[in-house]
Amino acid sequence: MKTVILDAKTLGADMEFSQFEKFGELRVYQTTSQLQLEERIKDAEIIIVNKILLNESNLACAKKLKLICVTATGYDNVDINYCWRKEIGVCNVRGYSTDSVAQLTVSMALSLMTHLGEFDKYVKSGRYAISGVQNHLKPYFNEISGKTWGIIGLGNIGGQVARIAGAMGVNIVVNPHKKIEGYNCMSLDELCAVSDIISVHVPLTAETRGMINEKHIAEMKDGVIFINVSRGAVADEEALVAAFENGKIGGLGIDVYSEEPMTTRSPYNRILDKNNVIFTPHMAWGAYEARVRCMDEIFKNIDTFIMGGKRNRVDLSKNTP
Repeated sequence: MKTVILDAKTLGADMEFSQFEKFGELRVYQTTSQLQLEERIKDAEIIIVNKILLNESNLACAKKLKLICVTATGYDNVDINYCWRKEIGVCNVRGYSTDSVAQLTVSMALSLMTHLGEFDKYVKSGRYAISGVQNHLKPYFNEISGKTWGIIGLGNIGGQVARIAGAMGVNIVVNPHKKIEGYNCMSLDELCAVSDIISVHVPLTAETRGMINEKHIAEMKDGVIFINVSRGAVADEEALVAAFENGKIGGLGIDVYSEEPMTTRSPYNRILDKNNVIFTPHMAWGAYEARVRCMDEIFKNIDTFIMGGKRNRVDLSKNTP
């Protein structure tokens, strides 16, 4: 079988792909533009893809295609309905990045709560050396213990964030897809009203797109810390920036963007140089160990598919027509 990897660069230069040669011919492309896409997939039987959009307009030329493997949990870049109609299997990977994303989420929360960036700048600027004072305590900061952390979405990642934060003495409230025993489950309105920290861990769907809007931001506590490590489009980015500018949001941690990479049109450009804002380049999922697990999962998905199995098949879910 002919396998093509379309955007290997997004998986890291330290990743190894030779294991996929077991399935036959392997072509690895570091990046693929829309102009190059059809030529590269026209004879492919298996496509391994991370971020490139695959839909009817370009998949129609891939007459031999049997399987698409998405190197992520989210698969909103693939037209599942088209694949279902054409009997093209689609697999994702689940659980591989739980620890990696949870680690960044908690790191952002701790840094924003403690104003680490500002203290770091104070020392590096030389102001500490010439201050004549042994310590420097502005901006004032609070302990995270005893604060309330609202977690929107309680899958693998949200659950891991809850466990880590809970171990630090944080009060956890959640807004899951469905009520889960053992957690303090709330509506989104209620969660926004009581939380000192809010982090988002939901897939991008018709229901979640734009779910964090101006109304919900207005319901949040003044000075709330808001973190999005799910998908950029689940939040109104303009509303987030406006809320940070007027002091409603006291700390902002963003790893995902409605357009990636972030463009010059993004409202986030207005606050790039502000204190207590952390922007990262959609890297929360990408710890080395997580990426190795991801490749192992892709290998297992393909091996199972060839043997007639249905491991991690998302085109066969009950929500697919």
